[in-house]
Amino acid sequence: MNVLIVGPQGAGKGTQAQRIATEYGVPHLATGDLYRAQVAAGTDLGRVVEPLLEAGKLVPDEITIPIVRSEIENAEQGFVLDGYPRNLVQAEALDAMLEEIGRPLSIILLLELDDAIARERMRKRAEIEGRADDTPAVIERRLATYHDQTEPVVEHYLATGKLVKVHAERSIDEVWAEIQNALETVEARA
Repeated sequence: MNVLIVGPQGAGKGTQAQRIATEYGVPHLATGDLYRAQVAAGTDLGRVVEPLLEAGKLVPDEITIPIVRSEIENAEQGFVLDGYPRNLVQAEALDAMLEEIGRPLSIILLLELDDAIARERMRKRAEIEGRADDTPAVIERRLATYHDQTEPVVEHYLATGKLVKVHAERSIDEVWAEIQNALETVEARA
C-alpha cells in the first residue's frame, strides 16, 4: 500500500504514519526525519538543509525530489510518505515519478486541523522534544507556508478521488480508528 499523508504541522502526520508503517510493514518516509538525520550525521547535505530547517523554510526541490525518489524506489512493499509534497511542483514531480516507476498512490490522507490547535501542539512538541524548528516565529512561518504552498496540493489530490479527509483534532486513537477504516476500504477495493 502506497500512502501519502498531508496536513498542517502538528496534525499528527508522523504519529499516524508510524502506526501505518508498523501495521502494514512498510517504511515511514518522512522528509523532515531524513533531513534531520543528515544534519545529525554532519553530512554536506545536512549542512545545507540545517539553516533552512531552523528558519522554517522549505528545502529546495532539487534536493528533496532525488531523496524522495531514492527512498520510494527502495520501498518495494509500499510506503507511507509524510512531509512531501509540500508544494504543487513537488506534487507534480511525485506523480510523474510514481507513474514512471509504476507505484501509484493507494490513498491520500488529509489530516485536517485548526491553526490554533496546530500552534498549541507544536509548542508542546517543542517543549517535549526540544526541537529548534518549533519556535513561535518558526511555527507561524510554517503554518503560513502550509496555507500558501501546501493547500494547493490538497486541491490537486482532491481531483484524484483518492483523498480522504481525517478529523485530526481528536485523540490519537480516534484519528487512528478513522485512518484504519479508510485503509481497510482501500484494501477491499484492491
